Amino acid sequence: MKTIAEQLRKTNIAEYLIYMWQVEDLLRANGCDIDRLRQNVLPAYDASQRAEMDKWLSDLCDMMRLEGATERGHLQINKNVLLQLTELHHALLASPKYPLYSSAYFKALPFIVELRHKGGGDQTEEPELETCFNALYGTMLLRLQKKEISADTQHAIETISSFLSLLARYFNEDLTIEE
Repeated sequence: MKTIAEQLRKTNIAEYLIYMWQVEDLLRANGCDIDRLRQNVLPAYDASQRAEMDKWLSDLCDMMRLEGATERGHLQINKNVLLQLTELHHALLASPKYPLYSSAYFKALPFIVELRHKGGGDQTEEPELETCFNALYGTMLLRLQKKEISADTQHAIETISSFLSLLARYFNEDLTIEE
């Protein structure tokens, strides 16, 4: 798990964020209890990996407790990734050098607005990118539960996914954007 997270962090920041949200949910499902994780998760790993995994999961559980994220929400390390992506997103939109990115964003925007409207409440206050990631994560969970996803939802998710893929590519290229 840790190795996967490290690799995704280097290669695709969007997939990394979704993966880390899955890890958060895995920790919650085990009550942020390292003993339960040792029983339920660690046996799936080679003995050579278990000590490192144990430390990583234990540290994440500690962070979740300290940050009040044991029931819901996200770790600050994951919020920071979202903030970095949001900063890049705004810089890309402000620069005339990235018309492909602007086009992808404006194709996804109606779906983002619709998702925020349907979500109501706090969702209208969350950053647009968080809405996008929530949509992808929610759809992934529906697929895991083998629930039906409508054609309209599938189209929206594909559009949002393309937009986020482009953002992730620019992030991983470590662009210096000049306006």
